[in-house]
Amino acid sequence: MRRSRGFEAIRGHAHLFERPGDEPPSFWTEALGDPPEVYRERIQHVGERAVRRWDPGRSKLGAGLAKGWSEPLPVDGERWLYLGAGTGTTPSHVADLVGPTGRVYALERSVRPFARLRQLAGRYPNLLPILADARRPMEYCGLVPPVDGVYADVAQPDQVAIALDNARLFLRGSGSFLLALKTASMGRDREPRQHLAAAVEQLEGIELERPIDLAPYHRRHYLMGGRPTRALFREPAAAPSRRPTDPAPRARRRS
Repeated sequence: MRRSRGFEAIRGHAHLFERPGDEPPSFWTEALGDPPEVYRERIQHVGERAVRRWDPGRSKLGAGLAKGWSEPLPVDGERWLYLGAGTGTTPSHVADLVGPTGRVYALERSVRPFARLRQLAGRYPNLLPILADARRPMEYCGLVPPVDGVYADVAQPDQVAIALDNARLFLRGSGSFLLALKTASMGRDREPRQHLAAAVEQLEGIELERPIDLAPYHRRHYLMGGRPTRALFREPAAAPSRRPTDPAPRARRRS
């Protein structure tokens, strides 16, 4: 880590910082330019840069960081597809992480939160809002190129299948996969850990890291993620037409 006036940049992440001594640990993203707060989060200035506190109580990915999640995460210059963007709380931090040369394709199906998401995108040039249903990826395949990461926060019973369908169509074989699993949306007939076990079985095409329980910030939620394997792309799925310059996805084995 390199020190920067009370903040330490986390290795490998040009726009993600931790402030030593905070308990519990606090994480901050370097804001694109100097925008006002997105959701009343704290903002501090480090030299000419503004950093925004990533509130774990308002963001499941932020909660994952607070609970020890480290990889995979969006990094500078990457393109990410975000499913279930809402009003843009977590997407704005992802947009900070990928920086001005990266892109976040933020998908939301409900009109009311989408209106606020679109307004936010006016201040975040790398945040591209899309009004669409994540269950119908063919309807927006012309708007989303192959991406380096897929993040899904879709509170639906079939949320795992939705995330996988989008990953098969858009995720590069060397990319990253993140899922904020809301077990309450999967039914009350099982315990949260039973739903988690079922989700792990469904995610056989992803080489998973250890899931993180997001309590007490988000009860009955888990953060899951990893890298795709060849098995993901063997599943039958109608793929969007790709430009000749877009290579077919290839899986990368982890060392």
